[in-house]
Amino acid sequence: MQDTLSKEIIENRKVNYPIHPLIHNRWSPRSMTGEELSDEELFPLFEAARFAPSSYNAQPWRFLYAKRNTPAWQKFFDLMIDFNKSWTKNAAALVVIVSRNNFEHNDKPAPTHSFDAGAAWMSLALEGTNRGLAVHGMQGFDYELAKKTLEVPDGYTVEAMAAIGKRAPKENLPKEMQEKEFPFDRKPLKDILMEGHFR
Repeated sequence: MQDTLSKEIIENRKVNYPIHPLIHNRWSPRSMTGEELSDEELFPLFEAARFAPSSYNAQPWRFLYAKRNTPAWQKFFDLMIDFNKSWTKNAAALVVIVSRNNFEHNDKPAPTHSFDAGAAWMSLALEGTNRGLAVHGMQGFDYELAKKTLEVPDGYTVEAMAAIGKRAPKENLPKEMQEKEFPFDRKPLKDILMEGHFR
């Protein structure tokens, strides 16, 4: 459980104001062992996503997944660009995140469906971090092919993909990725925080 800061975070990320170590520790490693995850290890991440906030409590997110060494794995794997294939080949699970465009209760447009799905994704990522797993979101895949191949119906938006697995040393990655396998720092607050109006 992540109640203290990891060494790699201490070395690469500084905060201006104290925040919970779980949030500070979250980053997106790519190096994974190739080991499988049981449902008992994987499903708590989806359970955490289930409790994310959403407009009207509509819960518009849907998580389509494939575990390695299962019939669906190749279908998910083939959606990605070559760069992402080069490291996700060692993931334990691949996930496609989808959101419903309209509210279920009145079928009117849900303006925050993508925003709400993002909140669910963050809950999933934090739970994975808490369990010491590598959880990495990505946009490097074919969105249209995902919609077709995974039979996503009209009225739903394909938002992103993610890879989940047990962490491995950076040396497991292709050489060109190893130098980027660390938690990147963040923009300063002055670049993202604006009082009163946009400037």
